[in-house]
Amino acid sequence: MRSRREVDVASLVGQAREGSPRAVARLVSLVENAHPALREVMAALAPHTGHAHVIGLTGSPGVGKSTTSSMLVRALRARDLRVGVLAVDPSSPFSGGALLGDRIRMADHALDPEVYIRSMASRGHLGGLAWATPQALRVLDGAGCDVVLVETVGVGQSEVEIAGLADTTVVLLAPGMGDGVQAAKAGILEVGDVFVVNKADRDGADATAREIRHMISLGDRSEPGLWRPPVVKTVAERHEGVEEVMAALDKHRGWMEERGELRRRRVRRAAEEVRAIALERLRARMGDLGEGGRLEQLATAVADGQRDAYAAADELVAALA
Repeated sequence: MRSRREVDVASLVGQAREGSPRAVARLVSLVENAHPALREVMAALAPHTGHAHVIGLTGSPGVGKSTTSSMLVRALRARDLRVGVLAVDPSSPFSGGALLGDRIRMADHALDPEVYIRSMASRGHLGGLAWATPQALRVLDGAGCDVVLVETVGVGQSEVEIAGLADTTVVLLAPGMGDGVQAAKAGILEVGDVFVVNKADRDGADATAREIRHMISLGDRSEPGLWRPPVVKTVAERHEGVEEVMAALDKHRGWMEERGELRRRRVRRAAEEVRAIALERLRARMGDLGEGGRLEQLATAVADGQRDAYAAADELVAALA
């Protein structure tokens, strides 16, 4: 692994702020590889973060997440906004890398210097989000992106994890896939801020939209002052319905800013980020106490009935302090 001194963090951050795709790519790679310079990178980026609107896109495989992402990028660029896209893909069982590449995914935007697209491998992470996604988001935010789209791999119940990462969560559904029932089972109805029924030119689109609206009405979203998620129909391949989606996104952000919800969500997200980093550091320290160390001694004592697991855990925590 390269040493900290071989990475000119100040120069990289400066270039990224000026819009250099190569510098942004290098910074995201440092995140993914947990480079020793990562702490310095995050410290340099911190003053420049907190401006990007993070929009999460989730839904079952096959609903058109990538096509919808491309449609939204086009609409955002029409507003002269700098856009970042983090597309979290399933991991290759051989290399651990993302199976889908950004050139395949969004070839229409590949040459636009104001659009940065990165495919990240989930690497088996159950939520469908790469473990490095929160830090990669901070890189794109700090690099001056006005909007960051995070597209999940779509893996079922754990898709709801995106809600903890995004300012606005967009749930995509499609007619004929039983998505309404699946959304209810997965708990996505509780976390979606905007619902999009894509492929609305297919039979059953109106029925799917009605079903989702009905399910939303049965929840607690109807109470005064709460956000009631709109249900929008699109045909992303033909860019139909994009104005309605953009209007829904704008309205949700305005609602959040008016009620202080945007700040609450971001503070909550930062708390999770800090907690995850702290836990990772604790796991690393526990590893140092592992095989042949204090953890193994305590585990042996518990297995032999000489000590209970709670007392052993207390002793392990004391050793980590």
